[in-house]
Amino acid sequence: MESIAEAIRSHHSEIIQCWMNEATRAASARGLDQPEFRNIMPSYLASLAEARASGGDGHNQQRQHVESHVSARLRQGFHVAEVVEEFAILGRCITQTWATTHPDEQPAGHDVERLYTELHVAMETVAELFGKHLLEEEQTEKRYLRLLQKVASEALGLDEPGNRNQLKELLEIILEAMGARSGALLLYEPGDARLVTAASAGAGNEQLERYATSLEPKTFPGSIVAAGEETCSLRDAMTTTLKVSESLRQGGIHALLGVRLPAHRALMGVLYVGLTEAREFTAREKQRLQTLGQHLSVHLENARLYTNLQEKVEALETERGLREQFVTILAHDLRGPLSTAKMGAHALLRAPEKLEARRDLAQRINRNIERADQMVRDLLDANRIHAGQRLPLRLDTCDLGRIAHDVVEELTMLHGERFVLEAEEHVQGIWSAEELRRALWNLGTNALKYGAADSPITFTVTETGAQAQASVHNQGPAIARADQEAIFKPFIRTRAAKTGPSKGWGLGLTLVWGCAQAHGGRVELTSDADTGTTFRLVLPWDARPFQADPNVPERVGQDSGHP
Repeated sequence: MESIAEAIRSHHSEIIQCWMNEATRAASARGLDQPEFRNIMPSYLASLAEARASGGDGHNQQRQHVESHVSARLRQGFHVAEVVEEFAILGRCITQTWATTHPDEQPAGHDVERLYTELHVAMETVAELFGKHLLEEEQTEKRYLRLLQKVASEALGLDEPGNRNQLKELLEIILEAMGARSGALLLYEPGDARLVTAASAGAGNEQLERYATSLEPKTFPGSIVAAGEETCSLRDAMTTTLKVSESLRQGGIHALLGVRLPAHRALMGVLYVGLTEAREFTAREKQRLQTLGQHLSVHLENARLYTNLQEKVEALETERGLREQFVTILAHDLRGPLSTAKMGAHALLRAPEKLEARRDLAQRINRNIERADQMVRDLLDANRIHAGQRLPLRLDTCDLGRIAHDVVEELTMLHGERFVLEAEEHVQGIWSAEELRRALWNLGTNALKYGAADSPITFTVTETGAQAQASVHNQGPAIARADQEAIFKPFIRTRAAKTGPSKGWGLGLTLVWGCAQAHGGRVELTSDADTGTTFRLVLPWDARPFQADPNVPERVGQDSGHP
């Protein structure tokens, strides 16, 4: 009768070959590549025979082999059931060595029972080690998630340099959690439809800081986006046909694993990590990066919401300051004509018998009430423009050159011979003479306030075939580019206007823009130190089609083209 120890020794290579064949088929059935054996199972098999030959149980040595085998399988991404089955396969392969022999030559029953007891102990050890590993993994993951949360709570904005450093710190935590040598966080820029590095760490860090790429699937970041909820991995960045950052190759990075941020909803960016060895990533590694990516997505979303909130708070504070300033100026400006009208009314009451004085006082009261009324109408029209509504126009056939002539004449009477008119004849269209007069008046007084005091202010009226144009030009300091972008918005005054002696509501140019937009035209601005500043009203010949719906929303500041 042959013992199991003798059977193992005499058929050792056959048992291992049998085990390798069946274990490989079992792995392939689960979609796994052929597992790496590393001679651990042959050593374990040999320890079963040695324990019997020496008369000891060999438990410690066998456990060491089992622990080594489990450790290798964990690195390869095996599940506990798959490793347990490997020991069951080993038992079947051992028993096959005497399956066809005569019963008298087969091992004794107690010897077989002891074999299966030892294999059962090995399976329990596998389950125990896996459980311990998963618990440690869970605790480790929780630790890194806590670190992520701690750093994220201290870095809410995305655009400030200090908070960009916080993003790098978050990325370094993720690298440590993944045991990776390199990593990058790329954020999506909707305007350019591309991914741009927000933070990078590890190998190739300096080059990755300047890395940007498209969303095309032929790039590795683009393939991450295309993968959606699944992770995207490369076994070897050195040999892949996908476009990969050259700095990764220069940094010796081979295996890459990336996730989309977030997996659901609108794209915010991608996160990927890299290893210096060329290998497949385990299911556990993929799951961990997905979990870390989910938490990072929450941080990015909170940061974006916080940034938007800060911008809105700042805008509201700015608007409040402008309104407070406006109310102060409004109260001051309205007090003048109303006080004059009130004084005139008192004078009439004191001397009702003086006819000539009464007529003069009545005219003064009327002029000042009209001034106050015009201020109120300007304010109401500016609020209408700010709300996205078109100014209602009273349209009729009118001559643009005649309107400009009347404005120049009035300004000359008030401010002297500084105003020049260059107008082509018969520039006529269907417009609102009242609104055009107010617009040109505002442009003229604006040039008077902020232009050079020793140079003329030129009004020009021309036609270009499809359009009519009226412009006002003055020499003097140029309007800064940053101011040009916002100068037509209500209550906005340039930096030069705020620091200069001239006061105003910041509504004049808004009303000019509103006039152009209501007519279906536009207002253009060119300004530089050499040629001076020119505001140009460009109008269609007939404004009636653009007054069909006077409440069509339009954004203030669209001064570069037709509405």
